Amino acid sequence: MFELLTVFCAAYLIGSIPTGYIIVKLARGEDIRKIGSGSTGATNVKRVMGKTWFFITMLLDAAKGALPVILTKIFTSAFADIGLLPVIAAVAVILGHSKSIFLNFTGGKSVASGIGTILALNFQTGLIIAIIWAAITYFSKYVSLGSIIAMACAPVLMYLFHEPAAYIGYCVLGAVYIIWLHRTNIVRLVKGEENKVR
Repeated sequence: MFELLTVFCAAYLIGSIPTGYIIVKLARGEDIRKIGSGSTGATNVKRVMGKTWFFITMLLDAAKGALPVILTKIFTSAFADIGLLPVIAAVAVILGHSKSIFLNFTGGKSVASGIGTILALNFQTGLIIAIIWAAITYFSKYVSLGSIIAMACAPVLMYLFHEPAAYIGYCVLGAVYIIWLHRTNIVRLVKGEENKVR
């Protein structure tokens, strides 16, 4: 129980580090939550600072997602046979990113962080969903559409790679949560009002 609580709290705090907010605040002195979609994620950073910082934010958020999961896999032993603690770390990271304790429980939509957690759980699955996200985003010009479809594919891929039930369950819950965070994007997609990547 001590390991479980330690993992959750540490991963949540790491996930709560508001990468996009910090970058925009340091570079422009602006609060990214008051710009564009109000998200602290890479897509909104792009609106303010351009493509280069979009990729930097995305990579940092993915690293932020992967690090707690990797450290948990290396340094914890409880429930190792079912892979529970790395999943607890992954859940805590995406909660921290979307509901940051440092930003009054606001944040981003956890796509890059979520992909980072999946890369750490199963590299092949994470790599494939990253490619799916990139391909759909590139051809459709909708980041949200790429994010939704890529995350929906994660549980199926994790199952095909014969990973523990805890990993598959995490991908199901993570996909549902991230798609729910995109609910307003889904409405705009249906109406044809979603912003495209240029």
